[in-house]
Amino acid sequence: MKAMTRTLAFALVGLVTGCTVGPDYVAPVVETPLNWRFEAGEAAELANVEWWRQFDDPVLDELIQEALEQNYDVRIAAARVEEFAARIGLTESEGLPQIGYGGDAGVDQLSRETPTGVPPGVDRTNEFYSATLNFGWELDIWGRIRRASEAARAELLTADEGRRTVILSLVSAVATSYIELLSLDKQLEIAERTLQTRYESLRLFEVQRDGGVVSDLEVAQIRSEYEQAAVQVPRFEEQIALQENLISVLLGRHPGAITRGRTFVDLPKPPIPGGLPSDLLTRRPDIRAAEQVLVAANARVGVAEAEFFPRIALTGFLGFASDDLGNLAQSTANIWSIGGQLAGPIFTGGALESQLEATEAVRRQALIGYIQTIQISLREVEDALVSSRKTREQLEALGRQVASLEEYARLARERYDNGYVSFIEVLDAERRLFDAELIEVGTENAVYAALVDVYKSMGGGWVLRAETVADAADESIYHEDPSDAPIEGPGEMAPTPGVMRR
Repeated sequence: MKAMTRTLAFALVGLVTGCTVGPDYVAPVVETPLNWRFEAGEAAELANVEWWRQFDDPVLDELIQEALEQNYDVRIAAARVEEFAARIGLTESEGLPQIGYGGDAGVDQLSRETPTGVPPGVDRTNEFYSATLNFGWELDIWGRIRRASEAARAELLTADEGRRTVILSLVSAVATSYIELLSLDKQLEIAERTLQTRYESLRLFEVQRDGGVVSDLEVAQIRSEYEQAAVQVPRFEEQIALQENLISVLLGRHPGAITRGRTFVDLPKPPIPGGLPSDLLTRRPDIRAAEQVLVAANARVGVAEAEFFPRIALTGFLGFASDDLGNLAQSTANIWSIGGQLAGPIFTGGALESQLEATEAVRRQALIGYIQTIQISLREVEDALVSSRKTREQLEALGRQVASLEEYARLARERYDNGYVSFIEVLDAERRLFDAELIEVGTENAVYAALVDVYKSMGGGWVLRAETVADAADESIYHEDPSDAPIEGPGEMAPTPGVMRR
């Protein structure tokens, strides 16, 4: 009785709303803060440009171009978009007439030794032939197929936005990894320069020890400082090699060396982009993807509601049948049939109700996930802005500290040369300067990483332009031996509708 009452209620709703059951999608209202705690509104448009070009490094531009064309994650995401595009056609085909063909041919022989057997004198063999065209068409009266198609289209948009999320992350990863590689080059340079300076001091003191001017204690102290710098050189060389391998994989290459363009000290520091928090709703592909997940889940509720109603279909066939192959094409051998089918649930043991409740629960999950994605996005932008601002302040303080330590080292050396202090004070000044220089380079790299995080967290219109680079890649992966030629991405894909405006 409960199922019948619910079915009648849904039927009335279907007739009143144009025979498409289920809720129409309405974009949820999500409150966003009016401003960021650390605002940089004068640079808002930078979030929509190809921001990495502001580093003015042609090598970085080429690496990002190569990554967009060759990265495997981008190719997988592109193939996923193609998969969901094909699924739309599969879903929509259910609402179109289905036409097929069939045929039969055979010979059988009957027994004479059964009560209904063939009497003597009658041929026991029997031939049969037929050829038919079959027809079927489900009438989508309640909108089940239309809702399924709506869900499939939303899933396509979800996959497409997922691909843009991959592109956003890839470009950010290449830029961050490349800049970190340059910072490691600079740290290696500092370590090698310090090692050379300490080697010269060690050789000088060894000569002075042999001449009885200094003691073994002083030589041992200088040697320990030399070895401390010597330890850093292979450590940075190892990190450089690992970083090059990381970048190579991002580019879709085998591990190997990476070409450099600018040096670390020559890299400019672009301004921090800004904008209103509400802009994230249209900028970030992960937010747009989360909304399309909600759209699909909402449409699936309509599909589940339509299962309570009968399915109505037209069926038929047209063809020829004969017991003689030569007579199959005769007009008297034609056969045909046309009819309708009606099938609906009466009692399913609560299966349909449970299915509907499950789809409604999935929709609630999608709504909560959509709101959560927005909150996480707001936090990521806020974190990136805070980190960018504060790491720059740290870098300024470290710059002043390094300048002070350079002066300290210079004065200590001067006082030593004039005989006022022992070389221990010089070693202390140089050790502190060495450590501070390495920390300064590491902090400057953190400044660049935080800046890239700001661009990444804000999304931007540049993603739409960047994906055309991946789209333009050749489809040779499907036509050539991958061992003989580089694997290329898919061909150009049709543009997808924009995100629903609030």
